[in-house]
Amino acid sequence: MAKKKTESGVYRVTEIIGTSPISWEEAAKNAVETAAKSLRDLRVAEVSKLDMKVDGGKVIAYRARVSLSFKYEA
Repeated sequence: MAKKKTESGVYRVTEIIGTSPISWEEAAKNAVETAAKSLRDLRVAEVSKLDMKVDGGKVIAYRARVSLSFKYEA
């Protein structure tokens, strides 16, 4: 039986906030896709908080706070 190679490395976790006028899901997706343009090798995205922006008693934006982890390159 072949031994499974284990991966080691160093990862950083950063927190970002995505917004959307449509939904929390879209807000989280916007956050990850925007971060992926400048961060490489994203590994995990975890939604830690959901909230809404309200104006005049109406919801005008959904916000998702997302913790992202990515690997440092050696």
